[in-house]
Amino acid sequence: MSRTLAGPATLDLTVKKSLFRAHAAPIGSEQDATAFLMRIAVPDATHNCWAWKCGARYRSSDDGEPGGTAGRPILQAIEMQDFDGVVVMVTRWFGGVKLGAGGLVRAYGGVAASCLRQAESVPLVVTTTLRLHVPFGALPLIQSRLDIWGARQDDCRFDAEGAWLELTAPLAEQDNVLTALRDLTRGQATIEILDPAG
Repeated sequence: MSRTLAGPATLDLTVKKSLFRAHAAPIGSEQDATAFLMRIAVPDATHNCWAWKCGARYRSSDDGEPGGTAGRPILQAIEMQDFDGVVVMVTRWFGGVKLGAGGLVRAYGGVAASCLRQAESVPLVVTTTLRLHVPFGALPLIQSRLDIWGARQDDCRFDAEGAWLELTAPLAEQDNVLTALRDLTRGQATIEILDPAG
């Protein structure tokens, strides 16, 4: 099962007088990754190399290091440990000793892998999004069961007949949640699955 980080993590590694600092964080989108990279980049560092993976999408950058010696090893560190929804930036301050292509691959990949290994991780739960319309009387019953289902309410709007809800629930629990919603509303709920694959 894929996992993601529980929160941000940092690790320093010195290799032949060059300091490599890895910053890792969980992300939910490409926009999250971009915002993190812009916030963490150190303008006066020699290089700010990075990689991220979020579902089927991924990107990496060597930021001026020889092609394939920084971004790709960082991405491999993410993938080899079965992480998803994760961004890692490794910032390098050159210490005066050239490492060569193999040394750079080992340094960038190694500090990224070590940072991810020591960070707290959590299983990545694939979710589904449901939009439903329920009678007023069913609303408190549904809201009282969200924790039991491992679900959360993302939106709630009212009209003359009841409430429109948007819920996010674990995909593995989707059938149980749908059955419970129908039972709680005595079949009066209108339910639409917006995002069946998380």
